[in-house]
Amino acid sequence: MPRRLEFRVEEWPISGAFAISRGVKTEAAVVVVEVSDGPATGRGECVPYARYGESLESVSRELERLAPEIARGMNRIALQTALHAGATRNAIDCALWDLEAKLAGASVASLAGIAASSPVTTAYTLSLDTPQQMAVAARQSARPVLKLKLGAEGDLERLCAVREAAPKAMLIADANEGWTAKNLRENLEACARAKVALVEQPLFAGGDDALREVERIVPICADESFHDRNSFAKLDGKYDAVNIKLDKTGGLTEALLAAHEAEARGLDIMIGCMVATSLAMAPALLLAGRAKFVDLDGPLLLAKDRENGLRYDGSTVFPPSPALWG
Repeated sequence: MPRRLEFRVEEWPISGAFAISRGVKTEAAVVVVEVSDGPATGRGECVPYARYGESLESVSRELERLAPEIARGMNRIALQTALHAGATRNAIDCALWDLEAKLAGASVASLAGIAASSPVTTAYTLSLDTPQQMAVAARQSARPVLKLKLGAEGDLERLCAVREAAPKAMLIADANEGWTAKNLRENLEACARAKVALVEQPLFAGGDDALREVERIVPICADESFHDRNSFAKLDGKYDAVNIKLDKTGGLTEALLAAHEAEARGLDIMIGCMVATSLAMAPALLLAGRAKFVDLDGPLLLAKDRENGLRYDGSTVFPPSPALWG
């Protein structure tokens, strides 16, 4: 019996709403891919992102196009050239890893020749809001690592308010391309005063040359400016870290290679995610041990997670069970 690729769209309500500089969302729309070979089925999950020209429809079309190739036995290596880096390839790649592990009766970590994932501390994201509301959220969350969504008028006040509300927390500031070359220095100085540990993507990707001209008094991490290994050449002199997200790299296969190159270039690693279920987080956990910053809180932002989801104890996230992935 040939392999089969099946997929479906799922919508997972977000607890409240999730706001960043580009807009607000109230649900996470994900695509789940299943690749079956006899009785074994591997799964992967992706989040199409409009910022990168993706949609549920475009991902669905790509999956329909690749389904016959998967049925004929296309493997992960061939997949890397058959599809560009992005959400579609991520879902297929992770499903193939999961399937290989199930067929071999082994873990994905052992197949990849890397250490098994272990419990790690994840950042917890505070949605973009008024300074007062973000301070309330910071105080109520009582998390050791907080990621602040910024990128709008009033960011200086937001930084002050959150730092006052959470004096001991590690802070990550994520501007989502919302700052400009004109306010960059002022905002970085405010981050330094608030003892922010990392600033994510302050300027628009492709328009971030000002980062070469400003003193980076707080380490700066590339997110929208970094997708896969092809992105590294454009980062020199501008960034101190890269945010590796599987939906950008196009899966675990490329993410492992990108992490290796980041280390070779002396860049810190952040492991990030879209707002999604535990099925999307599980493969990324295999990279968390190599990361200085871990941001895998997607399921914590949902009203509920999928069955057999990851276990979170406060901000500590534990490795997945085989019933979930890997």
